[in-house]
Amino acid sequence: MKRAFFGGLMALGLVGVASLALAQDKNVKTDEAKPAPAAAEKEVAVIKTTAGEMVVEFWTDVAPGTVENFKKLANKGFYDGTCFHRIIKGFMIQGGDPLTKDPSKETLWGTGDPGYKIKAEFNDRKHVRGVLSMARSQLPDSAGCQFFICLDPAPFLDHKYTAFGKVIKGEDVLLKIGDTPVGPSRSGERSKPLERVGVESIKIVPASSIK
Repeated sequence: MKRAFFGGLMALGLVGVASLALAQDKNVKTDEAKPAPAAAEKEVAVIKTTAGEMVVEFWTDVAPGTVENFKKLANKGFYDGTCFHRIIKGFMIQGGDPLTKDPSKETLWGTGDPGYKIKAEFNDRKHVRGVLSMARSQLPDSAGCQFFICLDPAPFLDHKYTAFGKVIKGEDVLLKIGDTPVGPSRSGERSKPLERVGVESIKIVPASSIK
C-alpha cells in the first residue's frame, strides 16, 4: 500500500512538473514576443563660454547624485551669466558661483552656493585633463554648485573631490581658457583672471544631438 501510494504521488508529481514546464514555456515565449524596453537617452552638457563651447559627458555610474544636481541647476538656468573666476594654468579652471553674475560682488566670488550642500560621491575616476569635478571647502559634504575642470592630471585630488564627468569635445577651448592671463587674488594666489571668461549658458541635451 505504501508503495502504491508513493507511486501515485510520483505520478501526480510528474503531471504537475509537466504542467509547470508547459506554463513556463508559454511564459518564455510570451516574454520573447515583448519588445525590449528602450534604453534611456544619454545626456551631455554643452557649456557655452565667451571663449567657445565645451561638451561634457556625465559619469552617472559613479556620481549619480552629483550629476542630477548639476543637471537640475543647469536646466534652471542657474549657471547662465556666471564666469570662471579662478584659473590656474596647468591645474584647473573653476566656475559655477552665482555671485559672479554681479561684478559688484567680486570680493565674494568663490563663496556662493545654491542655498544647500550635497553629499560627496568620491570615486575611483582619476583627475586628468578634461575631468569635471565639484569644488568644495575643507568639509567633504560641502559642495553645492561650484565646479572645476582639470587642465592637467591632478592625482592629489583623487578620492578627495567628486569627479562626475569629462570634456569630450572642445578641449581646445578648455586650454584656451586655461591660458587666460591672471593676477593675484585676495589671498595672493595667482588665479584671478584679468579678463572675464563668461559662461553664457549650460544646456543639458541628448548626446545624439552632438555631432
